[in-house]
Amino acid sequence: MSNESASPGNAPEVSRALAEYVAGIDFRHLPAAAVHAFRRALLDYVTCAVSGSRMGPTLQVLDYLGSWDSSSEACVVGSAARLACPNAAFVNGTSAHGLDFDDGYTQGSVHPAGAVFPALLAIAERIRADAGDVIAAGVAAYDITLRIAASVHPYSARRGFHNTPAAGVFGAAAGASRLLGLDPGRTLNALGLAGSFAGGLREYVAEGADVKRIHPGKAARDGIVCAELALRGLSGPSTVLEGRYGFAGAVSGGNADLGRITAGLGSTFEICNAYFKPYPACRHFHSALDAIRIISKRRSFAPQEVESVEIGLYDVGLQGHDHKHAYSLLDAQMSAPVSAALAVVLGDVTAASYDRANIESPEVKRISNATTVVVDPECERLYPRRRSGVARVQFRDGSQLEERVLDPRGEGENPMSDDDLAHKFMSNCRPVLGEAKCARVLETVWSLGRFAELKELYLW
Repeated sequence: MSNESASPGNAPEVSRALAEYVAGIDFRHLPAAAVHAFRRALLDYVTCAVSGSRMGPTLQVLDYLGSWDSSSEACVVGSAARLACPNAAFVNGTSAHGLDFDDGYTQGSVHPAGAVFPALLAIAERIRADAGDVIAAGVAAYDITLRIAASVHPYSARRGFHNTPAAGVFGAAAGASRLLGLDPGRTLNALGLAGSFAGGLREYVAEGADVKRIHPGKAARDGIVCAELALRGLSGPSTVLEGRYGFAGAVSGGNADLGRITAGLGSTFEICNAYFKPYPACRHFHSALDAIRIISKRRSFAPQEVESVEIGLYDVGLQGHDHKHAYSLLDAQMSAPVSAALAVVLGDVTAASYDRANIESPEVKRISNATTVVVDPECERLYPRRRSGVARVQFRDGSQLEERVLDPRGEGENPMSDDDLAHKFMSNCRPVLGEAKCARVLETVWSLGRFAELKELYLW
């Protein structure tokens, strides 16, 4: 693709168009599908934030921030702690990504919820925002995050950038700006400031480093900071995305598609195209996990009957996800061979599947070592339009079964229903929150925008 950002004189005013869209979005004019998509995304965010609230990285971030912040502006999900808005957003965004269970967007390889919702809800709690305003801000924030990520992917990922914090900080800044009532000019400054906060590297895949967990929280925190600074008059570049030294060109290496950012803006709401994850593992190989589970239904077999497994993915999905070691939880969640072995041995892949005893079991280790990941030409052709995968299971009796999945469960032609998302919430959050609290949260989320208030989401 041509990089329009290399020629500022000819580049469209993408950044300004986004600012005007964010400042002008009105809940009353949103289609019902976008409002309901917001509810679905919110419920999945709460699921992931509650589930991740007891993870090590979350507790470490909370321990640090709680050691000096006593301002008590906003809640910490799954905890009695309260912190300043940016700090609460930092913790909650870290929680949301703690199990790699959060939503995403295939065309941008980005996880929006952990950057967007912690920023929105922290600001909303502090200023007592109306539910309609929160929904409008959330729809806009998803649009900004997903469109920007899609405009630079897969080039940004190949250059080592993690799209979630890199694009997510723009979405968080946009959502916070909308809730704070910034006009288009100050919203543009908030986006301009966000460009200098945009970052996050994929080098975590080399060692399974915990830093990946804090990336959405970092984006949520920084988005609030950008909006608050813009509110006070601090300026940012008005061509932060499209300029000669702007974000799009910098992270894509001159391959950004600026037109992707504004195409259908205000009529196509990308929150409707977010996917949801049934497995707490890297999304790149979910189709392959689906394929293994389909094969296990086609033929009942014991793990001992399996000689080897071949996983076919697209190149971006293979890079950084073909390792066979699992020194940490993140290592295991980012490994197609380890996750495939868990699917073969256990029949499913859940949060409990990644227990160290399972990963170290002889059969899981044997099948992990006997699993190869290759670039499949058809998967490569379809990506990033579709996140397909193929699994080939070779049995010791000489037979082989193959299954190809075009859309992993949770997106495209294979969506998760409202009942599926409610089940994911209840099964993961009931042990933490209890039955009664879970029921109240469900009622609040599904009623949001009609008559429900947000207070149930501020009390943990």
